[in-house]
Amino acid sequence: MKNEKFSINRLCIFICILLVSIFMGTAISLYLLTDNFAAVYVVLFLTVLVFACIFSFIAIVRKKLTTFSDMLCEQLDGMIQGNLKDLQFDEEENLFNKINHRLSRLYSVLCENRQSIAREREDLQGLISDVSHQVKTPIANLKMIETTLIEQDMTEQKQREFLAAMGGQLDKLDFLMQALIKTSRLEAGIISLEKKKQPIYDTLAAALGGILLNAEKKNIDVLVHCPESTTVSHDRKWTSEALFNILDNAIKYTPEGGKIRVKVEKWELYLKIDISDNGKGIPEKHHAEIFKRFYRESDVHDIDGIGIGLYLTREIITMQGGYVKVTSSLQTGATFSVFLPVG
Repeated sequence: MKNEKFSINRLCIFICILLVSIFMGTAISLYLLTDNFAAVYVVLFLTVLVFACIFSFIAIVRKKLTTFSDMLCEQLDGMIQGNLKDLQFDEEENLFNKINHRLSRLYSVLCENRQSIAREREDLQGLISDVSHQVKTPIANLKMIETTLIEQDMTEQKQREFLAAMGGQLDKLDFLMQALIKTSRLEAGIISLEKKKQPIYDTLAAALGGILLNAEKKNIDVLVHCPESTTVSHDRKWTSEALFNILDNAIKYTPEGGKIRVKVEKWELYLKIDISDNGKGIPEKHHAEIFKRFYRESDVHDIDGIGIGLYLTREIITMQGGYVKVTSSLQTGATFSVFLPVG
């Protein structure tokens, strides 16, 4: 046998019939015991009064519930359409206020998640666009070199030159892929920086070791002032990578016979590392843009690079609680200041 599910209306009717039966039974019992109609009238009066109170209470609660359900549905419709409304309730309706407050918080969280997803989608699209732009040139060059080697007869010396050019384009692709891997691993949090208090001298020496050969080729003097006893809490491997990127840029944009100065100062709250060059300088309007991924100024495209080094530097230093600042003007060179927290 199937159990019948009672609705609220049926339940109310059942309770009313039960109460009427109880009061009628009470009235009949009093009449039989007392043989007095006055007692019956009193019971009937109490019955009417009780039912009046019950129906009034039900009507008030029903009206409030109906009003609240309508406003709740309106609020939910607004959330679906992306337009949250500010509902006003009476002060005594604490439960309704609590529900509306939770709905507002839920809507805020959903909006934040939606915006976060939109930003991630835009970042992904931007990354794909940037990568395709960076990869397009070396791939086109490789295809052109391949076609030339296949279709044209040339001397062995010329073939070697073309193969060397092909190797240079492959190196550029490899460098791009390695830079993208580092960037993605840092942004995804796969790489955890292991900070510990240690001399900055060794970290700086490792970074300088990567640029000394290119500095010699361009006859650039690299002057370093860093006390060997200066220590700061940092990750040696990744901090060296960050400093190398700045130094590498300084070498690229400093003319032959120029100078690069590296100075380390320990302040009360930060360790400051200044890397200065006397190159072409950076216009002030581009000071913020140079730290963007794949950003390069329009007049430096003849210099090797993909515009990701300074972006990586900022990410690495920021993850250690520090920051990077640049001061520069045209034709006077640039100074990149790296600040690492002492504590």
